[in-house]
Amino acid sequence: MAYTRRDFLKTAALSVAPMGLVGICKGQRREKPPNFVVIFLDDSGWGDFKPFGQPAYKTPNVAQLAAEGCRFNNFYVPQAICSASRSALLSGCYPGRTKVFGAHGPNARGLDPKYATIGQVLKKRGYTTAVFGKWHIGDQPETRPAARGFDESCGLMYSNDMWEFHPENPEYWGRYPLKFWENNKVTIERVTKEHQPMLTTSYTEHAVAFINRNKDKPFFVYVPHSMPHVPLFVSDKFKGKSGAGLYGDVMMEIDWSVGQINKALKDNGVEDNTMVIFTSDNGPWISYGNHAGTTPYREAKGTGFDGGTRSACIMKYPGKIKAGTTSTQTLCTVDILPTLAHLAGAELPDNPIDGENVWDILIGKPGAKNPHKYYPFSTGKNFEGIISGNGGYKLHLPHGYRTLVQPGNDGQAGKYKQAQIGLSLFDMKKDPYETTNVLAENPKIAARLQKLAERHRQRFYPNQNA
Repeated sequence: MAYTRRDFLKTAALSVAPMGLVGICKGQRREKPPNFVVIFLDDSGWGDFKPFGQPAYKTPNVAQLAAEGCRFNNFYVPQAICSASRSALLSGCYPGRTKVFGAHGPNARGLDPKYATIGQVLKKRGYTTAVFGKWHIGDQPETRPAARGFDESCGLMYSNDMWEFHPENPEYWGRYPLKFWENNKVTIERVTKEHQPMLTTSYTEHAVAFINRNKDKPFFVYVPHSMPHVPLFVSDKFKGKSGAGLYGDVMMEIDWSVGQINKALKDNGVEDNTMVIFTSDNGPWISYGNHAGTTPYREAKGTGFDGGTRSACIMKYPGKIKAGTTSTQTLCTVDILPTLAHLAGAELPDNPIDGENVWDILIGKPGAKNPHKYYPFSTGKNFEGIISGNGGYKLHLPHGYRTLVQPGNDGQAGKYKQAQIGLSLFDMKKDPYETTNVLAENPKIAARLQKLAERHRQRFYPNQNA
């Protein structure tokens, strides 16, 4: 007998409150701090949704979110790998500071508790907080969601491919059963192929229920989807519906999820006092071919090129962020924590952070400039270069990187080869695809960025050769 959605919900002990319509007057909304919703996809390509790309499947809810908010075309993560990217978002710190590099596996400690998360910052301000989805910044009691500022949680502690059915190393991963957690307790001891199709639905229904229950007080809900990270799974309601294969089906379900969350905000009368951020942890894992997304930029996940570190981003805050607009200002996930803290009237954490409040940029204030001189990018423990804060130029230090030789198909990985790039400077406004090295033509710019990069290396990567 097939394992049904009802079986999954029962097994996971999901409790979803009914939808409700509650009106709150504008005066009341202004008296309380804004709510925050952060939707963080896993391995989604820059071009996977309209209006960024033109996919072969429909994504009307993401398109609507963009029409109601601002599309940020030059939004970056500091490292295009799972745990490093998530830690940077939640802590406002670069991987070089926290030493969270790459993708952490089962039982990993993850982000050191000395670095506060957005959840902890907002809880001190009186927010009710939740995370529904893939955590992946620590699988120890002191680094799981309940200890890191989240009142409610459900999902996986790490990637959905770190399980016994991994196509490349099932014997290794078989020693660590993939578990589904809810509110600091394991509710599914062994996630199987029957459970995976319900992940996107589960995260979404939890998020909607959370909004329903907390509409009368300030809340923060973080929804880091497991999809479209391989292995791809989709619920029956979207299976075969895209006409563009399994990847298209998965993306349509994520689009549905965005629509459900956006609708819940409207139905509960809190839309006007809620900021929604929609983006991805990094670019597509192109090794998986037809099970991967698309990006127009160079390379992809696991590299310091823009195909890996530039993520599509939409931010919506009615009456504050102008609807239907597009921004080409350069921004990074590390700026989210201090910006949300500013809006909430919350104190910044006691620990040092690298992000800056970029609210003036988000609202398109005339003359607003990025407060950063640069943003660094890295892969694993290797610091690879910087991009100027205004997004004009990108400096690559000499480093190796992986480049795809042959894509995989239907869930099987393809083949990479190692390549090298020497000291290179790219004019990102004229050449966002990083094709032409203009180092020789711009010696003063190159020298300035090299000096900044060297200071960053000495501070955060002292053991890496210059």
